[in-house]
Amino acid sequence: MKYIDEFQDPELARRLLDEIRATVTRPWALMEVCGGQTHTIIRHGIDQLLPDGIELIHGPGCPVCVTPLEVIDKALEIASRPDVIFCSFGDMLRVPGTGRDLFQVRSEGGDVRVVYSPLDALGIAQQNPDREVVFFGIGFETTAPPNAMTVHQARRLGIPNFSLLVSHVRVPPAIEAIMQSPSCRVQAFLAAGHVCSVMGVGEYPQLAEKYRVPIVVTGFEPLDILEGVRRTVRQLESGEHTVENAYPRAVTPEGNLAAQAMLDDVFEVTDRAWRGIGVIPDSGWRLSPRYRDYDAEHRFSVTGIDTREPAECRSGEVLQGLLKPHECEVFGTTCTPRTPLGATMVSSEGACAAYYLYRRLDLAAAAREESPVV
Repeated sequence: MKYIDEFQDPELARRLLDEIRATVTRPWALMEVCGGQTHTIIRHGIDQLLPDGIELIHGPGCPVCVTPLEVIDKALEIASRPDVIFCSFGDMLRVPGTGRDLFQVRSEGGDVRVVYSPLDALGIAQQNPDREVVFFGIGFETTAPPNAMTVHQARRLGIPNFSLLVSHVRVPPAIEAIMQSPSCRVQAFLAAGHVCSVMGVGEYPQLAEKYRVPIVVTGFEPLDILEGVRRTVRQLESGEHTVENAYPRAVTPEGNLAAQAMLDDVFEVTDRAWRGIGVIPDSGWRLSPRYRDYDAEHRFSVTGIDTREPAECRSGEVLQGLLKPHECEVFGTTCTPRTPLGATMVSSEGACAAYYLYRRLDLAAAAREESPVV
């Protein structure tokens, strides 16, 4: 705990804030890519402590939130089959599909199980050779390697009744898509440290140069975020646009080479749809041809999916940084963590969930002050 406490030191935080205030001369808009960073920012009020004019825009860095509705609906259909044991991390069970979620499938008799590792799902497949076992593989570059390793193990051990429903996405193409948007206001990025701990920083310099934006790799504690902001603002004020690693305790320039080799063996890069955003070229992975037999979409041939997003849900705008969660008309009323309309209210890394958990009472009080009862 001492190691974590050192990155939450109030005195050091004040010093960093003083440095940021001394550096800033004009407004800047920064995007933190990762939902984990968003929760740190909102939980500790970092966005409220920064100087006026420094805006933190919440990016699409929540893997649960960007899993497309069509894939959620495919998961629901597969999980409903009587011969299937459907395994998932717990945060996917309440993500709404078209009209229902995995909790409802389980209440209707589907064998839906929460696991803590894809290897747990592989073990279930070994224990139940007469059942099909599917693991819901979602996430960014951080969760893709263990999922790839599990498929590799299934093939090596000859376990035929295991498959992976894949919805893996990659961060650098998402950054490029954000910068190409006509409505983009982002002038710099705080990159996700855990992603870079796997992939290194090699894909970022070309983005920084092409779009002339600073990219600073940061961690997830309050001082990590403030140091990332300090470095980013310094670059913006001096007209620089380079890649900096402010998270060297976890990130090396080359990343985890063994994990990258596993990804190259099991997956291949593909276009991928992002919920609320659309298809981003080369932004995801799918199983490569030699592992295609372990692809749940291929194995179960799910077709005829009719997806329908709730009309009142504006999570797509939240994911693109165009809207703050509390600016959505149904935030905290029709849409809550118990009755979510979109994935951003469900996930432990979703921006809407962060605002609901840490800021909804402040927002309600501010609204009452603006509209006093006469």
